[in-house]
Amino acid sequence: MDPSTVKVTLPRIAKMIDHALLHPTMTDKEIRAGLEVAKKYNVATACIKPYSIPVAKSILAGSTVGICPVIGFPHGNSITDVKVFEAGRAAKDGGTEVDMVVNVGKALSGEWIYVEEEIRRVNNAVVKEGALLKVIFENDYLTDKEIIRLCEICTYVGVAFVKTSTGFGFVKGNDGRYGYDGATVPHLKLMKGHIGRGVQIKAAGGVRTLDELLVVMSLGVTRLGASATVTIMEEAIRRGIGEEEVEVEMKSCSLSEGAY
Repeated sequence: MDPSTVKVTLPRIAKMIDHALLHPTMTDKEIRAGLEVAKKYNVATACIKPYSIPVAKSILAGSTVGICPVIGFPHGNSITDVKVFEAGRAAKDGGTEVDMVVNVGKALSGEWIYVEEEIRRVNNAVVKEGALLKVIFENDYLTDKEIIRLCEICTYVGVAFVKTSTGFGFVKGNDGRYGYDGATVPHLKLMKGHIGRGVQIKAAGGVRTLDELLVVMSLGVTRLGASATVTIMEEAIRRGIGEEEVEVEMKSCSLSEGAY
């Protein structure tokens, strides 16, 4: 296989996607419509705010689409006891996977005992209810050294996934404007090189096209948080990707080596 190509099927692409329904302005009507999109394309999960679990269970009943509530989202600032309660309750109420934001301030402060204990307690609460945990780092705020340490902690604790970003981690520049990188090739390679066996990677933030999905897939990413599910899936169909495995070219895209 050529290095610029990848072998895929349409179901494999779909099951990489956590369809994100997380924008704070989303109405109940928009959330229901988004859940129907997740069901139509048979994605991995619908990634939702916890209060949407009941409607997600109703709409996704009978499908293989999981329910993925977010915890401590998007800034990770809740105290540990609150995160533990929220995560356990979300899993008990029907969440099959839970995405939890680390306490970024504690990570930046080097309070690694606090960070590790919080991740362990939340993971235990989720696993107890039969769900799995994804830990969101918010890489835009972190140095490579801090990302590596979080990968090591998550490996030691035994979480299911590490995740790059929330999609809402905007950084204020010197000009006063806010910018955001989200998932980048350098960060994904860094995370891949420092997680242990059994820990997977979820890329989130800025992956909006089929070619960007194919790039992160080629790096070993197994899950993708995306609100552009329709765009990605319809492009895959247009390019002849179906139930049978095909080899497709990874075209150039903005998710490059120089993404940050």
